[in-house]
Amino acid sequence: MHEKYFDINCQKCPRLAAFLGEVKEKNPTYHAKPVAPFGDEKARLLIVGLAPGMHGANATGRPFTGDFAGIFLYDALYEFGFSNCAESVSLNDGLVLKNARITNAVKCLPPQNKPTGDEINICNHFLHAELNTLPKNAVILALGNIAHQAVLKAYGLKSTSARFAHNHCFEFENKNTLVSSYHTSRYNIQTKRLTKSMFTDVFQTIKNLLTRS
Repeated sequence: MHEKYFDINCQKCPRLAAFLGEVKEKNPTYHAKPVAPFGDEKARLLIVGLAPGMHGANATGRPFTGDFAGIFLYDALYEFGFSNCAESVSLNDGLVLKNARITNAVKCLPPQNKPTGDEINICNHFLHAELNTLPKNAVILALGNIAHQAVLKAYGLKSTSARFAHNHCFEFENKNTLVSSYHTSRYNIQTKRLTKSMFTDVFQTIKNLLTRS
């Protein structure tokens, strides 16, 4: 993975670096480091999540792998032809993404899954660099409002430039399109804030955008 938009040795956020050290001590088999983006480096679809989950990406070392939040996501990626598998459980499960890549607004596991504003801002330069690698007419899927705001910031835009709403699209000056969705978190799915049909609609929007481009 291109080092400009990822650094596995990054320790710019003292709170997160200290927390990862504690997690690693308690769970020696866990990845417990910044989690690298995963997928096709020439992808036209970039999916941006919030941050690694404790027993998911933080444990496995791959975004949305091994935790509840990945269930809807990888199922949709498979259904729409972006993945060769419908389930992501470990680094050696043989899953390959096609024309899609997954990253996070914050690359390190935060305590209580809540990064601070400063931590989001410090990590934003990685997202900025990654967005600059996208080809023409790419689509960015932001999962949740924090990811939505992080993408806007990475493009140098104010938070008021585009409102967050489920399955809402916003086109940037470079013709790339931001599509926002409720996060695939356990809470959102169990409370039916996000249903499978709602998430399928998001991917249909993405498919239409990529097809017409």
